[in-house]
Amino acid sequence: MKFMIQSYGTQQDYDGMAGKSTGTPAWSQEDFAAMAEFMTKFNAELKASGELVETRGLAAPVHTRRVGPGALVTDGPYAESEEVLAGYWIVECDSFDRATEIALRLAECPAPPHVRAAAYADVRPIDEGVPPEPEP
Repeated sequence: MKFMIQSYGTQQDYDGMAGKSTGTPAWSQEDFAAMAEFMTKFNAELKASGELVETRGLAAPVHTRRVGPGALVTDGPYAESEEVLAGYWIVECDSFDRATEIALRLAECPAPPHVRAAAYADVRPIDEGVPPEPEP
């Protein structure tokens, strides 16, 4: 069964990782290096176990466009919501519980305390096809 593990961030988080002070302390080079080392190891372990299907980090929200009804196009970030999808993993594993165990390991990722305190991830099953029509 496949699952998507989604991590979230804000433009302020992206700015902090780029070394900009945004009312909260900017990430140090050591903070960023520790996070990168953790993610590299985390992804390598998932790949070695055969559970990693795909993973990607996404560009900062400021580089986003939202398309809506009537060909409405809005540049990000959006006033309606500060948090946006920052990255994801597609994993294939035996159960929702196993996918949740994998996601819980993300809490071990080094980051400045104010970032760790607000971090979370969602785990969602992936529908692999259209469900069959109900019988009349």
